Amino acid sequence: MKATIRTQGRQFTVSEGDILKVNAYPETNAGDTVSIEELLMLGEGADTRFGSPLIEGASVKATILENKKDKKITVFKKKRRQGYKRRRGHRQHLSVIKIESING
Repeated sequence: MKATIRTQGRQFTVSEGDILKVNAYPETNAGDTVSIEELLMLGEGADTRFGSPLIEGASVKATILENKKDKKITVFKKKRRQGYKRRRGHRQHLSVIKIESING
């Protein structure tokens, strides 16, 4: 069974056993279980249900495998002939999750 979920401001189409990298869940550790209640689509083929905007009573259970940081992104600003240069970096916090079950 497939489901389209919305979590951490992004949408994913998932099935059981998938591993995803999403923005970090606050105050969670590796091994914790997360319930995702925002399902936009559920099922496959003729059994597909669409929410308007969400499907009531459906959920996806996911386990957090690890919390880590993504690769560094360099932000560089420059104005030519002005002697102005700024170089900054940023590393996004990520959670790696595994989809355990889809209930609906």
